[in-house]
Amino acid sequence: MDPSPDEAAAQIEAQEEGGRRVLRASGRIDTEAAARLWPEAMKAAAGAPFAALELSGLKGIDSAGAVLLLTAAPDAEFRGATEQAAAVLERTRRALGTAPPVSAPTRWRPITAIGHATVERARTAVAGIAFMGEAVVTTLRVLTRPRLLRWSEVLRHLDEVGTRAFPLTLLLGFLIGVILAYQSSIPLRRFGAEVFVPNLVGISLLRELGPLLAGVVLAGRTGSAFAAELGTMTVNEEVDALKIMGVDATAMLVLPRLVAATLAMPVLALLMNVAGLAGMTLIMGTLGYPWASVQNQLQQWLSLQDLFGGLFKAACFGLVIAGIGCRAGLSAGRGPRAVGDAATAAVVGGIVAIVAMDGVFAVLFFRLGI
Repeated sequence: MDPSPDEAAAQIEAQEEGGRRVLRASGRIDTEAAARLWPEAMKAAAGAPFAALELSGLKGIDSAGAVLLLTAAPDAEFRGATEQAAAVLERTRRALGTAPPVSAPTRWRPITAIGHATVERARTAVAGIAFMGEAVVTTLRVLTRPRLLRWSEVLRHLDEVGTRAFPLTLLLGFLIGVILAYQSSIPLRRFGAEVFVPNLVGISLLRELGPLLAGVVLAGRTGSAFAAELGTMTVNEEVDALKIMGVDATAMLVLPRLVAATLAMPVLALLMNVAGLAGMTLIMGTLGYPWASVQNQLQQWLSLQDLFGGLFKAACFGLVIAGIGCRAGLSAGRGPRAVGDAATAAVVGGIVAIVAMDGVFAVLFFRLGI
């Protein structure tokens, strides 16, 4: 038989008994009643702590009502509670006792933040230097023991880094040549010097833009792939398994990628140069300059020194991009975002590194008169 409304009406009342405070609860304290009685209960709990919970008039209680009573009187003893009500209260008390405390929001301290960032950058730099040292030591060991280098892996990575990147490199180089020819012809036309467009485009491509753009393609296409592949192996603990089995992970996983990228990058840069010159020649033809005129300007102003200097920079770019990609993959974390973060770090780090290196090479070549 359902209780009458008067019996089921939930009430709480703070009383004094023998110098001790007692919180009396009656009726059915469910979720709706707990929401209604919460302000009153918190107001009553603001004084001295309750010594006991008088529950003889309690008709029913759920977890929300138990949270209300235990929040108002957390250390009080139960009096007059039925077996079912006491079980609910005890179970809720244990759950509240094991719940983690809510941490207070930390204040932003700029000096502390700068210190943490500096320490993290220093640790990353030290780890990068250690990775470079390990790669150099492994390379020296492979020179004395060539069988440690897996040439099948080198050929596989040469196909991934070089052969499969040929279409993208040719397309990008052709478009860059077209854009450079059009944009450089606009200001030169004012002085009647459109004939010097091949000089400008050729020198820019061979010395700077060819290797740099090929490096950007390598960083975005291959550096991220290296980081994702090695990052997945790191997350799946395959790299740790290789180390436990006594296999040199650097010689097996890193060195073939470094060799492949270093060998493929000059080829990609050369293709970028050829495609760019082809695009420039096409635009010069539309402007009324025959191939013989373009060829004459290129032969007069370009030299093998320009070509070899660009190819040397391209080889250095390939080595650095592959190293950054492998380092990002091997240092990946263990979370669900680890592989994505590693790929992002490889692309960003590779592009920044080759741009910085290109600036260093520009200053160096200028000082050496190359």
